[in-house]
Amino acid sequence: MKVFVTGSTGLLGSNLVKSLLDGGFAVRALVRDRQKAVTQLPPEVEVVSGDLENIAQWSDQLQGCQAVVHCAAYFREYFGRGQHWQRLQKLNIEATMQLAQEALKHEIRRFVHISSSGTIGEGGNEDSPPGPEAEDNLYFKSKVLTDERLKTWPHAQEIGLVTVLPGWMFGPMDAAPTGSGRLIRDFLAGKLMAVPPGGASLVDARDVASAIVHLLRQEPAHNRYIVAGSTVSLAEIVQLLAKISGRPAPKIHLPYGLALVVAWLMELASRVTGRDPLVTRVAVRTMARQRRLSSQRAQHELKVRFRPLEETLRDSLVWQQSRA
Repeated sequence: MKVFVTGSTGLLGSNLVKSLLDGGFAVRALVRDRQKAVTQLPPEVEVVSGDLENIAQWSDQLQGCQAVVHCAAYFREYFGRGQHWQRLQKLNIEATMQLAQEALKHEIRRFVHISSSGTIGEGGNEDSPPGPEAEDNLYFKSKVLTDERLKTWPHAQEIGLVTVLPGWMFGPMDAAPTGSGRLIRDFLAGKLMAVPPGGASLVDARDVASAIVHLLRQEPAHNRYIVAGSTVSLAEIVQLLAKISGRPAPKIHLPYGLALVVAWLMELASRVTGRDPLVTRVAVRTMARQRRLSSQRAQHELKVRFRPLEETLRDSLVWQQSRA
C-alpha cells in the first residue's frame, strides 16, 4: 500500500513516516520545505512540494495512493500573537474538506484525519460532546467544526474516513517545535522560571503513529479513536525532566489566578517585543481543566500500547539536545 502523508515533517508526521516504512508501506509525503524534508525524512520517501493553501496544485499526486493520512494543520502559529481564526478556518476546516473531496476523486479507500483530543468534553470518550474549551481554544474549535463537517459529509464511508484524536504529543523528531518541544527547550535553557497549574493527557507521537499503522492494516470497527495516553500534571512533567537531565526544576508553582495574570502580562509584553509569549491565557485555561480521557477503544481494537512516560520524555529531551 502507498500512503500519502500531509504534515510529514511535523512531530507526528515524521514519526508516522518512519513507522510506515518500517511496516512495509510505501510513502508519498507532502512537504512545504524540501530542505527540511532532507533532514527529517528517509531518502526512500517520495517527496511532493506543496501546502494546504493550494491543494489543486498537487492533488494529482494522490493518484496511485491507496490511503491518505492528514496530519497537517494550522496549529503552532496559533499560539503566537495576533488574530488567527480566519486561517484556522481556511487551513483546518476548508482545506480538509477539499482534500477529502480530492481523495474521493482519486478513489482513496482509507482517509485518516488527525483531529485532537481537545475536542472531547466531559465523559472523556469518543462519544462525549465538546467541552467549553472548544470555544475558548480556537484551534480546538476548528477541529470540532472539521469533525462535524466530515461526519455529515455524504462520501465519508466511500473514502473510509477514520478520525484519530491524539493527546498532547511528545517525542523525538519535533523540529518545529510544537508546544511540547518548546517546553523542553525552555526547560533546558533555564527559561521556565515557574510551573503553571494543570496538565493534560500526554502521549508519545510514536504510539499515535503505531495506532495509525494498525488502522491501515485492518477494517476498523469504529470511525473515531482517542489515542491519548495517561493524564499527568505539568509539575510531574517538569520533575521528570529534571530527573532525566540532572537540571534543577523550578521551585515556584503558580496558582491558577496568578498564572492567568502572568500570561496576560506576557501577552502584553509580546506586543512590545514582537516575540511570542512563553505562555498564553488560553494555554493556562486549557491546561487547568486537565481532562481525563479514555483510550480503551484504541487499546482494544488497534492494539495500542503506551510506552512509559519517562521513556517518552527522555527520548524527547535527548533529541532536542541533539538539535541545540
